[in-house]
Amino acid sequence: MRPLIILRPEPGAGQTAERAASLGLEARVHPLFVPQARGWEAPAPDRFNALLLTSANTARLAGDRLADYRRLPAYAVGRATAKAMEAAGFTQVIAGETDGTAIARRIAADGHRHVLHLGGQTVASIDPGPLMIERIAVYEMVRAADTGLAERLEPGSVLLIHSPRAGQLLKQIVSRDRRGALHLIAISPAALAASGTGWASAQSPDKPDDERMLALAVRLCE
Repeated sequence: MRPLIILRPEPGAGQTAERAASLGLEARVHPLFVPQARGWEAPAPDRFNALLLTSANTARLAGDRLADYRRLPAYAVGRATAKAMEAAGFTQVIAGETDGTAIARRIAADGHRHVLHLGGQTVASIDPGPLMIERIAVYEMVRAADTGLAERLEPGSVLLIHSPRAGQLLKQIVSRDRRGALHLIAISPAALAASGTGWASAQSPDKPDDERMLALAVRLCE
């Protein structure tokens, strides 16, 4: 069986590893980045009529001031983000299953216009449509210590990439002559493109979620 290398940050990496193990895969966790909280100024909640989070790390790292926005209609990209918001005390979270632009359309359709978007320092672009979105970074991704990952990857390994930024870093640390022996599964076309070319195989699921990535991995690993 080919080993599955999970490169996303914790705690998501551990969750992916548990899902992979339940499918009988040999999963190994090697995060490329570590999430780190940033200081931020919390604007008055009455300036907004909706809250948007695009990452579960936001709910974990925003700190006590996140509670100021619990009365706002809450929206999330992905079920993991929605669950993290619920764990942080938000009782009714509407989760979108695709991306920020899709949930922005939902927010607009629900009649909201002024949106507070809390997220990481680097986020995927969102087409706001009629919305006025104020984005504030509450955390950043810091590159993990170099552990010589590229040299330790076994030929035939299947790599999981969960963001374009991780794809960019992977392209830097894995030389082109090594890529031909490695398989890549990226969460989205953007993450796939950021990872460069020359892999033994490279693909992304039809929708950006862990379950679909692992379904592709099962076919490659066995």
